[in-house]
Order: sequence, then structure tokens, then C-alpha cells
Amino acid sequence: MLFNSYAFIFLFLPVTLLGFQLIGNRGHCRVAVSWLIGASLFFYGWWNPAYLGLILTSILFNYAVGVSLGSRPAKTVLVVGIAANLGLLGYFKYANFFVDNINALTGSDIVLERIILPLAISFFTFQQITYLVDTYRGETQECDFLRYCLFVTFFPQLIAGPIVHHREMMPQFAKDTFCRLKAKHLAVGLTIFSVGLFKKVILADGIAVYSTPVFDAAEAGVILTFVDAWCGALAFTFQLYFDFSGYSDMAIGLGRMFGIILPVNFFSPYKASNIIEFWRRWHITLSRFARDYLYIPLGGNRKGTLLRFANLMITMLLIGLWHGAGWTFVIWGGLHGSYLVINHGWHAIKKKIFLNTPTSATIWGHALGCMLTFIGVVMAWVIFRAESIDGATKMFEGMFGINGFLLPPNYLGYLNHLYGLGDFLAGRGWGFSEELEFFEGLVEAGSLLLLAFITFFAPNTLQWMQRYKPALGLEGFGIKRFNSRWVEWRPVTAWAIATITLAVLSLLSFTKVSEFLYFQF
Repeated sequence: MLFNSYAFIFLFLPVTLLGFQLIGNRGHCRVAVSWLIGASLFFYGWWNPAYLGLILTSILFNYAVGVSLGSRPAKTVLVVGIAANLGLLGYFKYANFFVDNINALTGSDIVLERIILPLAISFFTFQQITYLVDTYRGETQECDFLRYCLFVTFFPQLIAGPIVHHREMMPQFAKDTFCRLKAKHLAVGLTIFSVGLFKKVILADGIAVYSTPVFDAAEAGVILTFVDAWCGALAFTFQLYFDFSGYSDMAIGLGRMFGIILPVNFFSPYKASNIIEFWRRWHITLSRFARDYLYIPLGGNRKGTLLRFANLMITMLLIGLWHGAGWTFVIWGGLHGSYLVINHGWHAIKKKIFLNTPTSATIWGHALGCMLTFIGVVMAWVIFRAESIDGATKMFEGMFGINGFLLPPNYLGYLNHLYGLGDFLAGRGWGFSEELEFFEGLVEAGSLLLLAFITFFAPNTLQWMQRYKPALGLEGFGIKRFNSRWVEWRPVTAWAIATITLAVLSLLSFTKVSEFLYFQF
């Protein structure tokens, strides 16, 4: 079941909320929690009921291991627990990839039926690994089975995150007021959900019609010109941005309707002025997991510069592989690992040059950093999106101008109004022709410019909602209050009308329901 579907919005969500409220108001909190667990399992099973057994087995196994670690921490038990979780994930996610590569390298003909990846297995596996590690470290002593089930299955964050920590959720589940819905929580949650729905249905799905044909053409071997290739790459860049941003908002909004504050998972990453900052803003809980349970255990930055860079590269390669069983994902992870190594190396050089003297970037320096980071991210997204290395190569050939430079013929006149820019480009090899396959003119350009303006200059949802603590972990982003209180969201008529408008526009656009891009991971 998708958040952006009529079945979810008009049936599942109101029934789940109503049942939770009626049971909770009668003082039966554990029954209300059981109701919410049952609803979450129904939500998960809607996709494929056969995999309900998988998630239930995973819950029972990890809870038992956690109880054992809580009573007597034993490293062997922890290793067995983590290995079992990773083994399950590896089988479903990487067995076909491993066999295909063995066959390609050795010429063998090992036959393995295609294994369907269970929805959300990456997320609930990582979430339970954090529980086991934290229990072993003595950071949690939770033994309530119902609350543990809800920790794993809570439907707002079950399918695609955020990857939550046990210590973030259990105190909220244990509150006496948890089972009683509040009007403020519903208002805040519905607003955030509506904004996220608009991002997904209107913005992300709207620009997808420009990105998908270009990448499909590249896979088919079609020769792409400079403008076509860049149009497709930028369209996917914004599609993924608003798709994941929309999902993150919707998850936070749904959690808030039940009085649960989820951790921030997405915070305007394209505004980052370097790649280090980008990864502090993009899929924040995955970055946190990789840092705390992979990078630091490998040694982090404690064993010298070379090992630090090696640890960064290993971490990013595994993050790439986590996103998908394919070499394009591995290369994407390696590319971001290289970006991070270069970025950290540059910071080390600056530190030596300025001898720890505080330096502050100018506005132009910050803008240049944002532009370079964005271009690097776009290049990496091409590899991420491509279905094969050949498809990515075709895209890069077009983006680097190897196949020529073409613009729609009507652009010649438009550009000549700008101090004769059209004739200037024509004299330097640019063509103005109707041979363009995908980029037809002002509609695509206007759509990309509008999304770029929203991305780089508009406040994000969490900044608008800052007065009501919309997510955990916002303190580290230094959110500043707006000069005018009218800009911040408040429970008043004007904002209610705006929220309803966004929701109605989104609902009227449900002509084709599409999955969130991160559902495939």
C-alpha cells in the first residue's frame, strides 16, 4: 500500500487513526498499541502477504537475541545475531547478483531462480541491528515485547525509513499520553503529510516524464545531444530530490498524527556547499547508521589519514551496494567515496595553510561550493539511475558534448534578444534544429527552473514548521526563526486553506499512482 493512494488516504489511515483513538480513550493503551501493530502488519502485508512470515520471524529472532544480550552481554551472541540479519538480507538482496557475476567470471551456468526482494527488508534489518548493538553496549534495557514490535513495524517509517534508534522511539511509546490523539498533533501531521504528498505527486512525478524517456533511450543506445542529456540528468536529479523529500515529509507527518516525532532524514541537501555537508543532509539516518556501526568500528579517523580515507571509501562502497545489487550502485558509492576523500583532504590542506586561523567563506565562495557540489552530485546520479554502465556512458557522452549541441529552432530568436547570444552560439558549433528527441523548449526549461528555485531558495518543510518541533535532531542544522511570524506555519485559517489546496491538487493528480523511488532499496 502506498502513501499516495486512495486506499491509504481514505480507508487505511482514517480507520487506523479512529480505532487507535477509540481504544486509547478507554484507557486500554496496550490494546491500542496492539491495534497499531496489527494495522502496520496489514499495511506491510498489502504488498505481499507471503512475506508477513519473514518480518514476524525477524522480530521474534531479534527480540530473543536482545533479551539474551540484555541479561548477559556476550559478543558471540551479538555476532550470531548480526550475522543472521545480514545473511537474510544478503540472500534476498544479493544472491542473484552474486550468482550472475560468478557465471560471468567463470563461464559456469549456475541456475538460481529470481528472488523477489521483500519490501523494506533493508530498513527493518538495519533497525534491528542497531537494537542488538545498543543492547550489547548497555544503552537500552527494553524488554516489552509489544513496544518492540511497534518499534519495528510502525508503518509511517517501516517501508523506507527513517532508520530509527531504539532510544528515540521507546520513550515516546512508553508515555502515558501516547494512546490519546491530540488535535495539535493531527493538525501538524496533516500539514506535513499534505506538503509531502504535493512534492511526490505534483513535483516529483511531474518531472519524471522528462527524465525516464532520456535514460530509457540511453539504455537503448540512442545518441543523445548535450541538451537532451542534461535535461534528462537534471530532471532525474530533481525527481529523486522531491520524491525522497516528499516521502520523508509524509513519514514524519504520519508519525506526528499518532503523537510520535520521528528523526529528521532529509534537510535541503542540494543547498550543501560541499559533499561532506551533502551527506549530513541526505538520507541522514542512513549516514548516521553507517557512521556509528561501520565507519567508527572500522577505526574512523583514529588511525591516521590513509586508514581514515580507506574507511571512508569502504563505507561509501557498502552504502552504494546497500542501495542496490548492481555495479552501477557500487560505482556510485565509490564515486561519492572519492568525493569525500578529496573534500576531507582539501580541509586538511586548508587547515595547514591557515594554521587553524578561523576562515569564513564569502557569499560567492559559498555559491561556488554549492554549484560544484551540485554538479558532482548530478554526475553521480546519472550512474545511480542508469540500468547499466553502457547506459551511463551514453548519458555522459551527451553531457560532455561529444554528440554535439542542439537547441530547438525557436530558441535562436529568444537568445538573440539577449545581446545576440543565439548567433554567438551558432557561430561556435551550436545547432538550432527540430532533431532534438526529448527537449522541446520552454516547458521543460521552465519546469527545471521552477524546481531549481524551490530547491535552492525556498525554506524546507521542517523550517516552515519549526515552532512545533516537527522532527528529532533539528538542533544541528541551526534553523533560524523567520523575521515575520506570518511565514511560519501556525494553526490558523490561512494555513489550513493552503494545506487543503495542496492536498486537493495532489488528490486530483492521482491519475497514475507511482511508487516512491526508495521503495526498491
